[in-house]
Amino acid sequence: MYPEELKKALADMGEKPFRAGQIFSWLHKGAKFSDMTNLSLALRDKLASEGVDQPVAIRETRVSQIDGTKKFLFSLLDGNCIEGVLMRYHYGATLCISTQVGCKMGCRFCASTLDGCVRNLTAAEMLGQVHCANTTLDGETVHNIVLMGSGEPMDNYDEVVRFLRLVSHPEGLNIGLRHISVSTCGLVPQMRKFADEGLPVTLSLSLHAPNDTIRRQIMPIAHRYTIEETIDACCYYIEKTGRRVVFEYALIDGVNAEPACAEELASKLRGMQCHVNLIPLNTVKERNLFGVTEKQVRAFLDVLEKRHISATRRREMGDDIEGACGQLRNKVMQEEQP
Repeated sequence: MYPEELKKALADMGEKPFRAGQIFSWLHKGAKFSDMTNLSLALRDKLASEGVDQPVAIRETRVSQIDGTKKFLFSLLDGNCIEGVLMRYHYGATLCISTQVGCKMGCRFCASTLDGCVRNLTAAEMLGQVHCANTTLDGETVHNIVLMGSGEPMDNYDEVVRFLRLVSHPEGLNIGLRHISVSTCGLVPQMRKFADEGLPVTLSLSLHAPNDTIRRQIMPIAHRYTIEETIDACCYYIEKTGRRVVFEYALIDGVNAEPACAEELASKLRGMQCHVNLIPLNTVKERNLFGVTEKQVRAFLDVLEKRHISATRRREMGDDIEGACGQLRNKVMQEEQP
């Protein structure tokens, strides 16, 4: 709840409005109702009977022996599970969170979508992932958030926007919106609507192809919206927010990794306020898609740089703990099937 919603709920319970600020502050520290010591015992009991203070719990944690990246398997109250990844950088901890249980977008290179979408997450369940991660940081807190885990954020639009307003609230976790990135595979109407929200987050578009022919082979959304329409929506976002757009590009051997693809991509993006994030694909055995060599990555990057397109190769983290989106959840689900 937003503070004003909390005030109304408390008023309906016969409580004073100022209690809303106390409860909001406690909740956004990840506290349980029983820990809210400046509230009466009667109110704490009432809250516990009518509300939920811990919608997410850490079920399993895997820690990379290579770089210390943590992969969380979170459990939800209804028995579903989702994933999150905590990465440590010199500028602070970055948490990748999920926005749906599974995903229905059907991108062929992504393990999250193998079993479809079960349901949307609530804003509370997104916040719960942040609170859980904070408990593992020994006094530190999450500094950056990327909505790039399981699910399509723009397919859960209202709850994602609520989460962004709550996680950045000055009386809550107060994480600056400029430290948050939201990924999308390209739901054009929602992208344009999001540009009008006044939320200066970084928009990341999962592009992964330089033309519609290749994109339709690996991303079903490309059958609904063309690359031209999608990039136009990105330009609208840049115009409305002043923020650059990041284009995510997973390099897939034999599909989109040739230098000619880099040339075509550069021609599409020339003059845009943008950055290209090259990602060597984590092999998806179920889809018979494979990653590329370092030589291929370098050749692709060289073309973009020569064409004056800002681009970097994403640092790979958590490879030894199935850090890629959907891998751990998919493995656990297979193991638990009778």
